[in-house]
Amino acid sequence: MEAVLYVSHGSRVEKARKEAVSFLQSVQKRVDVPLQETCFLELAEPDMAQGIENLVRRGATKVAIIPVLLLSAGHYYSDIPEEIDRAKLRYPQVHLVYGRTIGVQDRVIDILVQRVQEKKVPNQSDMNILLVGRGSRHPETKDSIEQIARKLRAKTDAANVDVSYLAACSPSFHDGLQTSKRGGWSQTFVIPYLWFTGLLMRSMEAKINEVQKKGQQVVLCQYLGNHPIMIDALTDRVNEALRG
Repeated sequence: MEAVLYVSHGSRVEKARKEAVSFLQSVQKRVDVPLQETCFLELAEPDMAQGIENLVRRGATKVAIIPVLLLSAGHYYSDIPEEIDRAKLRYPQVHLVYGRTIGVQDRVIDILVQRVQEKKVPNQSDMNILLVGRGSRHPETKDSIEQIARKLRAKTDAANVDVSYLAACSPSFHDGLQTSKRGGWSQTFVIPYLWFTGLLMRSMEAKINEVQKKGQQVVLCQYLGNHPIMIDALTDRVNEALRG
């Protein structure tokens, strides 16, 4: 029997966990598979081992492991595969298929453009965009964010698009804000390349509040969230893994 296990990142913030579960429920309704379950890499339960066990107990003979991750980095290349290898030893009779992350997709970048537009702030001729990624020590992460920034620049009227990161990469978000200030842009739209809310969003909000008090026009846009395009994108990844 076919099954799907959605592996979300996890968060200490209850709202983030609820957002992830609600989003994945929307995807599950569009996937024609009898067994589907959500688990978390960290900071929430069930974990991945428990998620696989639950599906096997319910009769799964083939499980598509779907990473609910935007980009491929440490979790994708190390943490999840290590857990899959352990599961293969534990359940040799079960066929485990590993799906892909969302990756760099033009339709997802279109959401970023919408996130600026929906703020309904008149765009100045020298509008600046600061794209903010989570960050990772894996070099592919930085390459992907920079590729997204180039595509975003081509899809907007922004005079400038910079990138920054919340962890493990440079420039940091703090440095990105300082660069925006030194650039003399009349306004900066900060676009978080994050799927759900969490502590990282809270830290961004706090830093932006500080610079706004100093007279710098900085507009924080919404994260990707439960946008219909994101539901489409993950549904496609599930179907792709099942076919594979």
